[in-house]
Amino acid sequence: MTIRVILVSAAESEASATAAFDDGTPLTERGRAAADRLRADGVLPTEENVRARARRAPSPRCHETATLLGHPGALAQPALAGQDPGSWRGRPLDAAEPAALSAWLSDPSARPGGDGEPLTALVRRVGTHLDHLADTTTGPLPLFVEPDTVRAALVHALGLPLPAYWRLDVRPLAVTTLVGHGGRWNLVLS
Repeated sequence: MTIRVILVSAAESEASATAAFDDGTPLTERGRAAADRLRADGVLPTEENVRARARRAPSPRCHETATLLGHPGALAQPALAGQDPGSWRGRPLDAAEPAALSAWLSDPSARPGGDGEPLTALVRRVGTHLDHLADTTTGPLPLFVEPDTVRAALVHALGLPLPAYWRLDVRPLAVTTLVGHGGRWNLVLS
C-alpha cells in the first residue's frame, strides 16, 4: 500500500506573526488571505473521498487553516499536535530565560519551559502516527499541522539526526509531501 501524506503547515496566526509560542490565537488577516490564495491555486486535492479522510492538529489555527483550504471536516488528531511548550505557552520566544532556551535548542531531551514536551517525544509521537497511517491508509491524505509537526515528520521519515530538526524552516502554508510504502518514506519535491 502506498500513501501520499500532504503536510500543510498552519497559516500565520497572531502568535506565529510575533514569534510567540502558540496559545490558540486566531489566524491573522494576512494568514487568511494567503490560505485563500493557496486554495485558489488548486494545490491540494479536494475530492470528496480525500476531504472525508483529511486530518488536522487540534489547535484552532490548524482547524481554521483546514476549513479555509476546503477541508472543514478534517478530523482532529492529538498525535498531530505541535510540540507542547509547557509554561512557555503564549509567551514570546525572546521572553524565555536564555539558559533554558539554549538548553532546549541544543538538547533534544530538554523540556521547553522545564515542563513541556521534549523534541525526542515529539518526533517519536509524530513518527509513530505517520507509520500507523502508512500501515492503514492508501492514496492522498492531507494533514493540516503545526510547523514543528512538519519538521518532526521530516526528521522521522528521512531518518535525520535530531539536531537537523532545528535546520528545517517550515513557513506558514508550506506544503510538504511524503510518500510511504513498505516502511520507507520518500520526500517529494515539486
